[in-house]
Formats: sequence, structure tokens, C-alpha cells
Amino acid sequence: MRASLRYLALGLAGALGVSGTVLGGSAAVAHQDRQHEGRGSPVTAELPKVPTMTGGGGAVSSVDPLASQVGIDVLERGGNAADAAVAAAATLGVTEPYSAGIGGGGFFVHYDAATGEVRTIDGRETAPATYTEDEFLGEDGEPLDFATVVSSGASVGVPGTLATWETAAEEFGTMDLHRLLRPAERIAARGFTVDENFSEQTAANAERFRKFPATAALFLREGEAPAVGDVFRNPDLARTYRTIRHEGTGAFYDGSIGAAIVDESRAPTTAEGVAVLPGEMTREDLGSYEALLKDPVSTEYRGLEVYGMGLPSSGGITVAETLNLLEAYDERTGTALADVPETQYLHRFSEATATAFADRNRWIGDVAGVPVAELTSQEFADERACLFEEGTAQPRPIAFGEPDGDYAACGTGQARQPEPVGGVSTTHLNVADRWGNVVSYTLTIEQTGGSGITVPGHGFLLNNELTDFNFAPLTEGVPDPNLPGPGKRPRSSMSPTIVLRDGEPWMSVGTPGGATIITTVAQILTGHIDRDLALVDAVAAPRLSSRNGTEGADLGLAGSPTGAQLRELGHELEDVRWIGNASAIRVLGDGRFVAAAETERGYGGSAMVVHPEP
Repeated sequence: MRASLRYLALGLAGALGVSGTVLGGSAAVAHQDRQHEGRGSPVTAELPKVPTMTGGGGAVSSVDPLASQVGIDVLERGGNAADAAVAAAATLGVTEPYSAGIGGGGFFVHYDAATGEVRTIDGRETAPATYTEDEFLGEDGEPLDFATVVSSGASVGVPGTLATWETAAEEFGTMDLHRLLRPAERIAARGFTVDENFSEQTAANAERFRKFPATAALFLREGEAPAVGDVFRNPDLARTYRTIRHEGTGAFYDGSIGAAIVDESRAPTTAEGVAVLPGEMTREDLGSYEALLKDPVSTEYRGLEVYGMGLPSSGGITVAETLNLLEAYDERTGTALADVPETQYLHRFSEATATAFADRNRWIGDVAGVPVAELTSQEFADERACLFEEGTAQPRPIAFGEPDGDYAACGTGQARQPEPVGGVSTTHLNVADRWGNVVSYTLTIEQTGGSGITVPGHGFLLNNELTDFNFAPLTEGVPDPNLPGPGKRPRSSMSPTIVLRDGEPWMSVGTPGGATIITTVAQILTGHIDRDLALVDAVAAPRLSSRNGTEGADLGLAGSPTGAQLRELGHELEDVRWIGNASAIRVLGDGRFVAAAETERGYGGSAMVVHPEP
């Protein structure tokens, strides 16, 4: 069955031109570029969504079968994991435009088989040079309305996604952007089949999109959201990709595309009678943007080495503290997480993530002096774990601790802070190749639909990442590291993660979901490692997201007997539809992989390998 789906995918991908000559020589590419845009057969049927696949030759998992197929095609043509990740991400910019694209940013985590090193690329958006700590305060000193700022030029940060792709291709890849953007360009021109998720997200944002004529014209054909089964084309984005392929990223950061970004963010084009806040981005802000190569953060968990993204992400740090707390709870109770009943497992997990979020909200931001080493240390977790009780949940919010290196006393904490406001969109992909290289890559435009502002004539939405800053300090008298600032990168929850065992790749995992990203990644890790769930089952399991406030629970967990038992322990559960849309890859060794994606959330994801096993 898996093999037959694979061959069907190849046939449809070939019709799109995402294999064969698309990644071929310059003569073939030049010939295709001379063809009339959009010529050829559109996608008239969906590629199958397969939640798990095992086999060799390399693996890709993502939310979208076209993106996964493009990544597989790159691997088949001799590209490595970084090449495939860039090509797949560019495709997500076409098929998942409300979650990702060149108008946003992200974090790229890479394991290099040749050196044994894990490195990261910080492609997070930056604030304009004019931004100050009171940027999002009104004349009365109170925070501006969150939704008002989201759908405006004031929320738009300098995009970092394209610079991330260029850096990844140059530092880790074997192919250049000219080749890697071609499949996405072709899909944008010829179109793809609208699925339930795309149609549903368009309809949910239709009222907001109507505020911006370019957005309405692109996504609301005849004024309404496209129906499931329609073919959606984006010729403007195809032209934008083509321009970047031939003129380089300078066309985006210093050229005509950049000029259009700046103009539209500073004075968004709105429908008659609609006024929105202007942005402050300048050509200098855009032209000076850099995607930064950085070391990861890491911790050891059950003998595995867990690597994640460092600042300005809170993801890697908070996942590490969560895992350290769970090990500390084992020590405190004398019972391993693997051996406790399901309710106690989720209780421990909730207490760990809520505690880690208390520390995240106080200490993490794009500022100097963040105590990363202490926050990710087992000693700090051991101190914080003294608050844990098997029979009762700690009152929320939990107070933050003091990661000061002095851990003799119980970490009873300082102040109790509320949970910050944030978005819930974003997308994630994983790639592993036959040489042993691995990529875990999360990219975003923040809210579903970002700012709602489409750059006229260019076919992509601008982000609203600057609403990831706290508009005002969370607690009066307590320093807040995540206030706006000139050139500052807003704190993120994105948690692309790579796990090694004895220095060799073992797993890649990540998810969208705003602040729930952190809890989802940690729960998939513990589900697979501690609870012995198959990888696809760890991805599919009902989730509990405790972020130091009311706890989200999806897929019926809140109303289940386990949910009732958690309430008896003092947990306040909120029933939500879906938490995240995760994907993962396990490296089995001997050239074999298990790729896994969602079975239900987001109407399912897409897991593929180059050579499926029967």
C-alpha cells in the first residue's frame, strides 16, 4: 500500500514538473522559463496524505504532501537534507501561505554528518530601527488592542525566511536557490488542489482579508474562499520566485521586491473606509537584515542528546528545562516516568511545562545576559522540582525561579506572572538524507494569515511577528526581556529539535502552534522515549498544553476519564480542537527511516521516504 501511494505521488509530481528537468541543467531550466507562465496541466487531484512511512534513501515529513514530495524529489536527484528542506519550505510558501512564506521568518536546525556538529540559523524577523519599548502603548500608556496591531503595518517585522534559505544552501547544501526555488515556482504558476485546511483557513480569515484589496483579490476569488477541490493558482508568487531565482536575494532585500515590501508595510493599501496602523520599516532595515549562524542549546535526557534553537527562541531552552524537570521528578518520587499511570504521566508533564513557562516568561528574550546555561542546567531543574507533588497541581500561575547558580534552597520562586498573548500558526518540516544529514526547520508568518497584508503584485503575505513582543511589562517592577526595541528579534516559541544518540542522529521533530509548540515537542519526545509509543502514535496522541495558566487539551482528552482524574488533581482543562500539526523522523540506522506526521490535526500531514518498504 505505501509503495503504491509513493508511485502515485511520483506520477502527479512529474505532471507538475517538480522532478526530472526541474532540477536538471541550466539549458532545461532556461527553456522552461521561456514558456508562458501557467502553461501545462494544473494539479487536479490531491497527493495522498500518508501519516507514516518506513524505508531507505532519505525521508521528509511535513504538513503538506506537495512539499514532502518536492523534498523527496530533491533527495532522489542527489540533493542533501538542506537542499530538500529549502525546496520543501519554498513549496510550503505556496501551499501553506497563511502559515509560512518569504514574508516571514523561522529557525533552521542542522546536523552535519561530516563534522558531527549541530548548527542553527536564526532567521527571525527584526523590528525596525525606530522601535522603542513603548511602541505598542497608546497615548494613555495602556497596551493597544492586540487584534488591531496584528492586522496592520505596525506588526510587520523585517522578513528573514529568504535569507535563511540562502544561508542554508550556501553553508550546508549542494544546490543553489536558482534550482531549489524552481519546483515551488512551477506549483504556484500551475496551481494546487485546495484541501479542507486551506479552504477552512481562508474562510476564517475572509473578513480580515477583505480589508486589504490585494489580499482579497488573491485569496477570495469572486469574494469567497475557494472550495475544497478547486485549483488555486498564484501567478504573482510564481513571478516573485522567478525574479529571485534569476536576480538573487538582492531583489528582495535591496531591489524592487524590497521596495514594494517597505511601501506596503509603511502605508498598507486598504479597502474604502478601512484605516490601519502604519509600519515603520525602511529600506535600510530590510537591506541590513542578516540570518545568523548560531550554536544550539542542548540537554541530555535519558542518555540522549537533545538539541534545539537558542535565543531569540524560547523553544530549545524551555523544552530542555521541561525534560530536566521530568528527570528531577523521577528522582524526587523514586518512580520513573515510564512506569507511572497515564494520568500521573500527564500530571508530571503539566507541572514541568508550567514551571518551565514561568521561567521562560521572566528570563527569555533578545537581550544580553539571559542565563541560558542555568535555565538548561539539571541543578536549576532539581531546585525547581522541590515544588512538585504527586497528588496535587500547583496553583497557576506558578512563580518564576532564580537561575542564579545557587541551588541549595528550594526554588519557591519570586512573582506569579500572567501568560503573554500570542499567535497559533506556523509550519514545520523535517528532512533526513542517506548520508546522515538531518534538518529540523520551523518557519512562520505568525498568525494564520499573518498581518493580512499581501504585497501587491508579488503574491505573498507579510508577517505580524512584532506582536510576539510583550506590549507592556508582564509584571510591574519586574524587568521584561521581551519588550520591543530597535532591531530586536521578538521572542519565539518555535522549537525545531534534533536528537542524537551517541553522537549519531536519532530523531527530528517540530510543530506549529504558537506557545503550544514547546509543550507539543516535549510531549512527542516523552511519548516516544518514555511511554514507548510508536513515532506516529506519539505525534497523534491527545495533547495537554500547560503554559502556566489554563491547560489546553485536544482530541477529547478534556472530557475523557483521564481528563476527569486530572481535574481531581487540580488541573483546569480547556477543551480545544487541535493543538499543533506536528511531524517527525526517526533515524533507525542501516540507512532506514521512519517518517511520521499527523493523522487528524490539520486534516492530516504527509510522511514520505525515498524507497518505501512494502
